[in-house]
Amino acid sequence: MLQPTPTENSLPLRTSGYRSLAEALDYAARGTTGCNFYTGRGELSRVMPYAELRLRAIELAHRLHALGLPRGARIALVADTHPDFLVFFFACQYAGLVPVPLPAAVHLGGRAAFVEHLRAMLIDCQARAAFAPDSFASFLEEAAEGLALERVGPLEVFQQLTPSAELPEPPAPGDLAYLQYTSGSTRFPRGTMITQSAVLHNLAGILQYGVQIRRGDRFMSWLPYYHDMGLVGLILGPVVSQLSVDYLGTREFAMRPRLWLSLMSRNKSTISFSPPFGFALCARRLRDSDVASYDLSAWRVAGVGAEMIRAPWLHRFADILEPAGFQRSAFLPCYGMAECSLAVSFAPLGQGLDSEWLDADRLAEDRIAVTVDRDEQASIRRLTEFVNCGRPLPDYEVEVRTDDGRMADERECGVIHLRGKSVMSGYANNADASSRALSADGWLNTGDIGYRAGDSLFITGRAKDLLIINGRNIWPQDLEYVAEQQPEVRPEDASAFAIPGEDGSDVAVLVVQCREQDSFRQADLVERLKQRIQSEFGIACLIELVPLHTLPRTSSGKLSRSGARLDFLKRNQLEQSQCLSRELVDRTPHTEAAEPSRG
Repeated sequence: MLQPTPTENSLPLRTSGYRSLAEALDYAARGTTGCNFYTGRGELSRVMPYAELRLRAIELAHRLHALGLPRGARIALVADTHPDFLVFFFACQYAGLVPVPLPAAVHLGGRAAFVEHLRAMLIDCQARAAFAPDSFASFLEEAAEGLALERVGPLEVFQQLTPSAELPEPPAPGDLAYLQYTSGSTRFPRGTMITQSAVLHNLAGILQYGVQIRRGDRFMSWLPYYHDMGLVGLILGPVVSQLSVDYLGTREFAMRPRLWLSLMSRNKSTISFSPPFGFALCARRLRDSDVASYDLSAWRVAGVGAEMIRAPWLHRFADILEPAGFQRSAFLPCYGMAECSLAVSFAPLGQGLDSEWLDADRLAEDRIAVTVDRDEQASIRRLTEFVNCGRPLPDYEVEVRTDDGRMADERECGVIHLRGKSVMSGYANNADASSRALSADGWLNTGDIGYRAGDSLFITGRAKDLLIINGRNIWPQDLEYVAEQQPEVRPEDASAFAIPGEDGSDVAVLVVQCREQDSFRQADLVERLKQRIQSEFGIACLIELVPLHTLPRTSSGKLSRSGARLDFLKRNQLEQSQCLSRELVDRTPHTEAAEPSRG
C-alpha cells in the first residue's frame, strides 16, 4: 500500500539563499519529503518524493535540451493536477527553458472555446513545444495544429527524444523562471514575466513573514496549478521550504469539496489556502454527520485571498467546523496578484478575520473609509464591510494614489501602486500593456482600489469594475451581496456591471443565477431585488435571472464581470455601442438556456 511522504524532514529548514528554483529543488531532494496525489475518492494514487522529482526532471531536461531550442524558449504546459506537470516545470528550469502554465479547465463554452483559448495563448507566448497529460492531449494537439512547434503531446512524446549529453548553465537570478498568465477577468489574459530572483524573493517573504513556516508543517491544496496561488504558493512554496504537500484535483474538489477537509484531517495538514468561494462551497455541502468525522485541530493557517474576501462566508465555515477543532483564528487574509509573483500583504498570523464596518455612502460619495461602531450602526442607512488584508511584506513600497495622482491620505480610497523585488518584469510580447502597468522607475499600477489604516491594507474593489450611476460610485460586490442575501441565491450566483442607457448614461445590471423555476416566485425575486437596491443605493437596477451555470468564470475560477456583461448584451441582441431599450427594463425574467460563454 502506498504511504504518503513524511511530514518530518531531517534537513535543516531553509527558505532563502537560492539562486534559482532548480537550486531549491536540489536542496529539497536531499530530504525525505515530497508530493502526494489523491483521487476523487480520497485514495492516494501517486507519491513523488522531491528526490524522485529532481531525478525525473533532470532526465527530461536532457531530452528537452536535445531539441536545440535557444535559452529562454517557451514551453507551454497544460497545468492539470498531475505529477507530470511538476516534472516538466522543473525540467524546464534545468534545461534553461521557460515553462508557461496554461489552463486545464473546459468551461461551458465547450471544446471549441477551450481549444481556441489554448491556441491563442500558444501564439501569444510564442511556445516552441507544448505538453499536456493524456486527459488534455487531444485538446492541445487540436490547438497547436498548424503552429510551428517542435513537439506537442503527453510525456511519452518527449521521452522519444534522444537525451543530450550535457545540460546548459544553470539559471541565473535574472533569468525568467516562468510566464504566469493572469486570470483575464477584464480582457484576454496576459503573461507576466517572473524572474528567478523575483519569485524566490516573494517566496522567502511568504514563508518567513506570511505563514511563518516551521518544522512539521504540511501543505494541502486543491488549487489549479495555472493560478498564481496554486503554482507559487502550493507547488513552489513546499519545494522551497522542503515540506510535504498533498494534492487533490480542482475538478475533484468542485464535485466533492468535503474531501478537502477529509484529507486535511487524515494527514494532519497545517497549511491550506483557498479563495473565499472555496470555503463557502465547502460549508454549503457539509452535513452534520461529516463534521463529527473530522479533526482539523492541526490546521493553523487557513489562507484566504485571490478575490474580494466576504467575511460572512468565512464565519459560517468556522461556525460549522468549530466542533471539528477548526479555530477561526487560523484564517489568514492576504492580498496579492500574479504581477507580484504572488503575495503583497498578510494579516497578522493568528489574528483571524479583522474587518471594518464602514459608512457606505461616505465611501461611495467621498471615497473616505469612515468606520462605524456597533452603537452607531442602527443610525447609518447603508453599511459595508471590508477585511483587513494586513501589512505589506518587507521591501515593498506601497502607495495609495487618488485619481489626480496625489498620495491619498490615511483612510482615503485610491488606486494601489507598489514597487519591490517581487514585481514582474512586464507582460510578455506586450510592450503597450507593460508600459501602462509599470512606470519607468518600477512602480506597478495594480488597478485595485483600497485604503490604508495604519500599516494595514484594505481592498475595496477593482478600478475597472467600479460602476458610476447618476454620478455615484457603486461597488459591484455591494449589489451582488444584496442578491446573495436572498434565500433563492447562493454565494457566487450574481454578477453586477453597467451598460450604456439610451441617454448615454450608465445603467446598473444585476444578472442572477436562479434555482427557482416557478415564474411567479421568479417575478417576486426580481421585484424584491429592485426594491432593495433602490432603497439601499438610490438607483434603478435592471435584474435578469438566468439558469444555473450561466455566469462565466475566468481561467482561475473567478466570476468574470466583463464576460457576464458581454453575454448579457449578446442574449439581448444588443451591441456594446447601442443603447438600452426602455422596454427591456420591464421584461419578464429570462429563463431560457443561456448561450455558452467562454468567460
